[in-house]
Amino acid sequence: MTKKVKVKKSDKESQPSKRLVLLDVHAILHRAYHALPDFSSAKGEPTGGLYGLSSMLIRIIGDLKPDYLAACYDLPGPTYRHEAYEGYKAQRKKTDDALVAQIIRSRDVFIAFGIPIYEAPGFEADDLLGTIAERMRGENVEVIVASGDMDTLQLAEEGRVKIYTLKKGINDTILYDEEAVRTRFGFSPEQLPDYKGLRGDPSDNIVGVRGIGEKTGSMLIQAFGTIENLYKALKKDDAKLKELKLTPRILEILKAAEEEALFSKMLATIHRDAPITFALPEKPWAEGVDMKKIEELFAELEFRTLLARAKAAVKGEAVEVAPKQASLGEALESVPALEVREAGVMLSLLDSSLPEPTLQEILQHTRTNFFEKAKEVLLADLKKKDLLKVFEDIEKPLLPVIIKMEERGIAVDTDYLKDLSLEYHTELSKLEKEVTALAGESFNLNSPAQLSTILFDKLGLSIKNHKKTEGGAKSTRESELEKLREAHPIVGSLLSYRELQKLLSTYIDTIPTLIAGDGRLHAHFLQIGASTGRMSSQGPNLQNIPIKTELGRRIRNAFVAAKGFALVSFDYSQIELRVAAFLSGDEKLLQIFRDGRDIHTEVAAQVFKVPREKVDKEMRRKAKVINFGILYGMGVNALRQNLGGSAEEARNFYKEYFETFTGLADYLEKVKAAAARKGYTETYFGRKRYFEGLSSSIPYIKAAAERMAINAPIQGTQADIIKIAMARIDNLIKEKYEGKAYLLLQVHDELLYEIAEKDSGKIIEEIKAIMEEVLTPEKIGGITLVANAEKGKNWGELH
Repeated sequence: MTKKVKVKKSDKESQPSKRLVLLDVHAILHRAYHALPDFSSAKGEPTGGLYGLSSMLIRIIGDLKPDYLAACYDLPGPTYRHEAYEGYKAQRKKTDDALVAQIIRSRDVFIAFGIPIYEAPGFEADDLLGTIAERMRGENVEVIVASGDMDTLQLAEEGRVKIYTLKKGINDTILYDEEAVRTRFGFSPEQLPDYKGLRGDPSDNIVGVRGIGEKTGSMLIQAFGTIENLYKALKKDDAKLKELKLTPRILEILKAAEEEALFSKMLATIHRDAPITFALPEKPWAEGVDMKKIEELFAELEFRTLLARAKAAVKGEAVEVAPKQASLGEALESVPALEVREAGVMLSLLDSSLPEPTLQEILQHTRTNFFEKAKEVLLADLKKKDLLKVFEDIEKPLLPVIIKMEERGIAVDTDYLKDLSLEYHTELSKLEKEVTALAGESFNLNSPAQLSTILFDKLGLSIKNHKKTEGGAKSTRESELEKLREAHPIVGSLLSYRELQKLLSTYIDTIPTLIAGDGRLHAHFLQIGASTGRMSSQGPNLQNIPIKTELGRRIRNAFVAAKGFALVSFDYSQIELRVAAFLSGDEKLLQIFRDGRDIHTEVAAQVFKVPREKVDKEMRRKAKVINFGILYGMGVNALRQNLGGSAEEARNFYKEYFETFTGLADYLEKVKAAAARKGYTETYFGRKRYFEGLSSSIPYIKAAAERMAINAPIQGTQADIIKIAMARIDNLIKEKYEGKAYLLLQVHDELLYEIAEKDSGKIIEEIKAIMEEVLTPEKIGGITLVANAEKGKNWGELH
């Protein structure tokens, strides 16, 4: 094993002209994986570690601006350390299958970025890092080792080698030079193996000297420099030992453990002459970057937000294209927005994980720089996947409807919002004082760290299986705080504070800033905003205005009708349950709807085994939870949490439900089995949703895919129905009521129109009829789609 050569002062004074960054891949990837363990792509491929690694790589490139990069890997199998010591790293758990898959896949990241990979059988990545750093001696190159492993700090060397490491999570980083290591430990970087020889390292199962702790180990290394010097002093009873005032017990422990100390030092020492061939490339790293490869990989991994950062990190160099092709930049400027939107809908229909693809993503997906060619590819793919009819009959006719809806916008009573803002801010201040009084001190309620200290350290609140943040702290999310609501009065006050603050920041104080010169709010609608085919909205998201609490519902009062018009809300009654009835063919469910009976009351009567007239409000509430829980693939535990009872009660409800509605039970099982076999589900109209996660070897990914697969045909069919209705109603308005009726909003199963007061009666009846006739009774088991209509001066009056 080679020893580190001391650098002459003249060498130190000369500043390196180039910078080489070495990547400790496994250490970074391991940290990233545990910070983001539940990330996966739509295909079910685990990607949390890859996302963190890519994000860290981009940050390293941006922060450190390397001239050269190299990635160092651990290989599977024993190293020379394992051969010397059977117990080396023996306590470590078997690596998760999901992490193993990402370690293998991570090579694609470095290939895409044009970064060379180094590995050597029998040696760890640390040894490769040390070897390369050593070989750069005298090359006028500054070496920076990027790692999440503190072992690499021993490589730090003044003026030549620095360590860029992760303090916690994947975002908190620190750059160590030799002086910073000295400041932290009290001795030089090259003495870290000696320190570990005494102190040991539990993470690697390096024993050290049993009985020597952190404080004593540090003191001994500061005093003697190396383990070898320490044992020379012990053998001649050096006077310095007496100055340290070590107890007789410690002296005896040290004398008896010389072999263990030296062996542990060997295990902790990074090798600097691993058998690899390394030379700096002739050209700087950035000159060889092919952004096209990065774009393709990030598209495949679904790292949409990282692409812009990656381009910025490599100075935004354009992708080179063939001389006869238009550049991507020219293509981005020349295509009309409406055409991009239409092509985006086509791509979203093919890949529901892309809610509103940009032109760049469309070209990237179709692997062309020509928009017309991209449309040809998309049309061919729609035909191939039997989705062309869905596009032609449902999505394409809807495009102009949505554009008109956005152009019309909705009128807003800003004075009402001002008054509401004043009222809610006053209440917010009261709640803040209430929380700080209950805490016994003032603190920043919006700081997770300060809040965590108050709740979990000072007040000692705790729950079983408390979820952690990526940095390892106990989470203060609403979902976790809800579990603590009964533990202390401060939690209820805090949750009320958060609800008010969110309403103010997201809607009440924000909406006035978004209103256009015409006094109306023009939200943007995503035509395929969810994987099931449902729409969503942005700027702001009007579909997410809370309506379960009075505080949230009051916001809807701010949305008003123009003079001479009324707002009219049309919504489908129990549409998802009706869809479930006709898709499953469950005779009992169908008969309930044919008879016009209330589905929740009927289910309550069946589950609680009481006559329908004896069903009370609480029974009906529970039946409603069960109805929708079953449709959303909810298991017994989730059902129990939502019902609020015991696990046994939830199991009984589950059993009774499926024993009653056997047709629905069979249908849901068939959907799950067909999805596993084909890889996708279909709506009544043929919309497909793909579930690559069903074949995943990761249990939680597969279970989540199964839950979504159960609901996808039902919710997707509901989305199709309301989209068809919107287009047909638009045709009615164009033919008979131009200027008298305008579609303003779509919120899942609700449509909000602005209709001229004097013509409202007739228009309402015709719109209702269109909605109810999207599917006629003879097509859906003899049941009727029911649409309800309510009229008022503001949106809040309609519910």
